[in-house]
Amino acid sequence: MSYQQMIFVNLVVNDLAVSKKFFTDLGFRLNEQFSDEQTASVVISDTIIAMLHTRERFAQYTPAGKTPADATATTEVLLTLSARSREEADMLADRALASGGSPAREAEDHGFMYGRSFTDPDGHVWEIVWMDPAQVQE
Repeated sequence: MSYQQMIFVNLVVNDLAVSKKFFTDLGFRLNEQFSDEQTASVVISDTIIAMLHTRERFAQYTPAGKTPADATATTEVLLTLSARSREEADMLADRALASGGSPAREAEDHGFMYGRSFTDPDGHVWEIVWMDPAQVQE
């Protein structure tokens, strides 16, 4: 098996139980091996893991003097996931809104690219984007 680089996105959450429910309602699973009472490891794909931390736990990983961002007041990052189709983008965004997320922006349709966005219960902005493979050049 060849090596696949992974990304671990570390996010501050205000209520770990609410955040765990939100992400499992979206269809993602928790990796209990790397979860505890202050952290939840959310498996988005084989190579993408969202590490959800209480504010106290997250602060342990930040440089001295730096305060963890409040995503309800500032946008620290835009998190974008790809979708296999427009329908999958809509399904995931609709599921997020039904599970406690909020709309971030209107849907964007550029013909070859389509996207929806939402904020999770902690204010982090997530985008779901489909691109027509026939139009994407590598």
